Order: sequence, then structure tokens, then C-alpha cells
Amino acid sequence: MRPIRSRLMSSQRPLPLETDSKLRSSALGLYRLALALLPVVLLGACATQKLEDFATGRPELRLETYFPGHTRAWGMFVDRFGTVRRQFIVDLDGGWDGTVLTLDEHFIYADGERQERHWRFHRDGAGGWIGTAPDVIGQAHGREAGNAFEMHYTAELRTGDSTLRADFDDWLFRQDQEVVLNRAVMRKFGVTLGTVQLAFRHDSPPATP
Repeated sequence: MRPIRSRLMSSQRPLPLETDSKLRSSALGLYRLALALLPVVLLGACATQKLEDFATGRPELRLETYFPGHTRAWGMFVDRFGTVRRQFIVDLDGGWDGTVLTLDEHFIYADGERQERHWRFHRDGAGGWIGTAPDVIGQAHGREAGNAFEMHYTAELRTGDSTLRADFDDWLFRQDQEVVLNRAVMRKFGVTLGTVQLAFRHDSPPATP
């Protein structure tokens, strides 16, 4: 007697060509749907990150102690497909008078273009900050905890002869006494356009626990 598996296999009949084609088409449709939903799933996973997760991170990042003085950053803009679109250097001059933190950013892009942004921040309760800049719509709202800082704002960006209004989810992470990493996700109507990634290095940062 032949094994059951052998008998089952021998009793199978080839699917009609029309049925087989429909099954292949259905499988391909499900595959394409899975690929289309993948960015949504990944975006949802990133959205679960909370500032409080970094409350014990060290060294602590306090804007009013790290940024006064001169800081240089190297950065790039990466579009939603992972392509590096622009690279740049930022020279940042900061000052703190006990009430207002000023951050004057001077951008030099690889193609020679130059831009500036002038931030003004003041404290908003324990761990909170409110910031303004000429190209920022309304106010930026930020919070710090441990070695991390998160800020949300909407800005109008100059793109050639036109402007683009986009929302930013901006994160800073202090790595050591000198280095802070920055990652800002840029969105329009909830759709991710790309990310801005920078590495800051302070000339002579103060010692922080």
C-alpha cells in the first residue's frame, strides 16, 4: 500500500489555467498591498517612541548649558526613499542671558547656497521650552528629559522661487560632553517627506553629569 502522502499527491489534478492565473493575480495583489502598508506600519512603530524613555540617559542635555558659545554641525537631508538630497554644514552661535536662549544658525550647503535661521527660546515650566523663529509658523514647543530633547513645529522652507510649509518632529540626543545627534522628520499633510540628520560638536561645552 502506498503511503498516504503519495496517494494524496498522485490524486491531485492540475488547476485549470484560468483558476491558476486568478490565484497568482490574487497573491500578487496581496504582496503589493503588504508593500504599500509597510511604511504605515513602520511609521506607527516610530510614533511609539516617548521622551520619557530617555529620562535616565546621560550625560543630560540642557539647552541653556550646551548651546551657548560656538557649535558646528554636519548634516544631510534624506528623502522618503532613502536618497541623500542635500548635504550641509551649520555654524551655530548661542547665548543665554538667564531668561532667553538665542541660537543663530548659519547654513552652508554643498552647492554653495547659504541660509540662516534665528531661534529665540524661553522656558515653559519644568523641562519645557517655547521657541520662535522668522520662518516658523506660530511657536515651537519642546521638552527635555535625560539626554534627549523633542520639539514640534511648522516651518516655511524656501525651495528655489517658492516655499513649502512642513511639520517637523525634531529630536536631539546628547552622546557625550561635545557631541549631540539630531534627527528631524519632515511631514506634509501627515505624509513623511524625509528626514534631516545632523551631528553637532561644541567647541568647548561645559561638563554635565
